Amino acid sequence: MLRKYGFWLAVGALLGWVVMMGLASLRPYQLRGSVIDSSAPAPEIVLAATDGSTYSLRERQGRVVLIFFGYTSCPDVCPATLSEMREVRKALGERAADVDMLFITVDPARDSLERMGMYVSLFDPAILGLTGSPEALEAVYRAYGVTVEFQTETTAAGYLVTHSSRVYVVDRAGKLRLTYPFGTVVDDIVQDVRYLLKEKSS
Repeated sequence: MLRKYGFWLAVGALLGWVVMMGLASLRPYQLRGSVIDSSAPAPEIVLAATDGSTYSLRERQGRVVLIFFGYTSCPDVCPATLSEMREVRKALGERAADVDMLFITVDPARDSLERMGMYVSLFDPAILGLTGSPEALEAVYRAYGVTVEFQTETTAAGYLVTHSSRVYVVDRAGKLRLTYPFGTVVDDIVQDVRYLLKEKSS
């Protein structure tokens, strides 16, 4: 009798688990980043890229684009974030071919294309460094709400730059969809990007 009871108890538990998994699969996916509720296209970015091209965000519609603002002399936030982007690319596997990762300089005086190219290649050669004239960069900072402040104190690497440290995500339809604060768990970004890659681009 006890064996029969145990058997049916196990069957009941299994059925309960199956029902719960089924209900979970019916729930809409919840994006893990900070969602931007807007139907407007992401602000255009047209800057020189470390691969020798002129990068235009508008021309990249159909791809998911991750954007980070920083500089090559950054002592902490920038290398940490670029390391995370490398891990995101690894985790995406073949789907990473449909994702652009941009590192836009906040220090154009020191960050030449050559210097940026060498820097991003230390993390992942697929990451594109972008730069341009101070005026072109300032327009992009303004459009994305990025703050940039040059510090008077110096280190062995020179002056420091305080800047916004969020990662911005543009979806396949060309809309600014999400942002992530510094230190976001890599798996959260990976799951969101996988979901965005499944969406239609229009």
